[in-house]
Amino acid sequence: MRIHLVNPSDVAFGIGVIAPRWLFVLAQATPRTFGDPIITDETLEPLDPAIIARGDVVGIGIHTGNALRGYKIGRLAREAGAKVVYGGIHATLFPEEAQRLGAADAIVKGDGDLVWAQVLDDVLAGRSGTVYEGGRVEPEHLLPARWDLMPEGRYMWASVQTVRGCPKHCSFCSVWKTDGQRPRQRMSDIVVSEVVELRRRGFRFIALADDNFYPVSLTDLQMASRRADKAQYESLKAMRDERFELMRRLAGLPDDMVFFTQITMEAAEDPDFLDAMRKARIKGALVGVESVTPEGLKDVHKAFNEAGEELVDRLRSFRHHGVHVLGSFIFGLPSDRPATFEATVDVAQRSGVTFAQFVMLTPFPGTTDFAAWEKEMAANPKLVAGTPITRHWLIPDGMRPKVYTPHPVMSPEDIRRGTQRAWDRFYALPNIWERAKCVKTLKSRLAFVLVSKLYRQMYANTGIATDSARVGKSAKWARWIAKPTRRLFAGRPMPELAIPG
Repeated sequence: MRIHLVNPSDVAFGIGVIAPRWLFVLAQATPRTFGDPIITDETLEPLDPAIIARGDVVGIGIHTGNALRGYKIGRLAREAGAKVVYGGIHATLFPEEAQRLGAADAIVKGDGDLVWAQVLDDVLAGRSGTVYEGGRVEPEHLLPARWDLMPEGRYMWASVQTVRGCPKHCSFCSVWKTDGQRPRQRMSDIVVSEVVELRRRGFRFIALADDNFYPVSLTDLQMASRRADKAQYESLKAMRDERFELMRRLAGLPDDMVFFTQITMEAAEDPDFLDAMRKARIKGALVGVESVTPEGLKDVHKAFNEAGEELVDRLRSFRHHGVHVLGSFIFGLPSDRPATFEATVDVAQRSGVTFAQFVMLTPFPGTTDFAAWEKEMAANPKLVAGTPITRHWLIPDGMRPKVYTPHPVMSPEDIRRGTQRAWDRFYALPNIWERAKCVKTLKSRLAFVLVSKLYRQMYANTGIATDSARVGKSAKWARWIAKPTRRLFAGRPMPELAIPG
């Protein structure tokens, strides 16, 4: 009997950009009496069904984008005589779907850190319940990952989580509903210890895989300070102080280390925080810009962002403090017009955004947008290949629409083509080379160009293209370029590295 942990994917690139942390956290949660789990990340290579035997337990983590592939793996595992357990955000939202379509013996809702051992005991004893409530694990109980099980030389970046949950309520995002609005922040001791282990193994680049690395804004702190009851103020201040303590300790690590995280635009108003990020070598951050117009920000309940020239200034402030921005933009909002695509790319370029991603508005389960859309579609159901469009993740990939909600003035194809043009323009080679001036050495500039092209292939052509031939070609191109790119990120192992105080 063996335990398998599987990260499903329809496309394999041979090399992964960021190690999927959940695989190695659940490996840590697996009691040693079961032996080391067999880990399969299909973004590297497809699962070989022959490795699954009768009596094995197969744990499959799914989000909405890979649920259909995950269900296929579950059925294959059940046919082989294995027990099948689902977890992840999509299984949390649709446990009955995983049971009906994925041949699930059990489903874990919420965090698996603490409940996974009980699930394994119950499944193997034949007494498993259908659904297990993992809940929202408190930060002191969030487990470190078993990085000793990570395949050598297959990932460019490792990942460590410092906080889970986000206090915002963006309409297109499910994090605040599934992970909660109360930030669950891990203490710096455990975070730094895990980072040091990864550097010992040769990882220089580490993603701080947080829902929001800036859980306490200056505005939050100022509002709390005006209340007669100072309890909330003291709680928020302690959380902010711990953020600074973490960054102080990261700054004590080897100079060749680089960190990347996800953060809200409000951090641009906090120069002390940005300075601490710079000293800690947190050199990059995904910032959800979403829209460059006030109307677009209203569409997504993100009025705390700026628009127009104020937005340009905000984004430039990150660069001024040495933090490079991966700007995320959404197309297909009700207020968007044909000119929005070019205007968005123009803002991205003028504001000094180092990388950008352009996504089409998609109603994902667990979001406010999805709930409203599902309710609206109930009065006039639409089927694609016999599947309700409100279950778009179950539609075969080649038949799946790229745009789901009607737009006042643009067709779905207008939005798809406009999004593709935005990617093409921003990632044109002359524009990439111009942005590559942000790094100094020739090796670094080469890495910048390769990563830019790789990012575009992985996330644009395989996601926006309408024909399978273009998707397949892009995946092959990405596999070819990924291996030499990974070597540019690798560092010399430092097995003797000490944990900084």
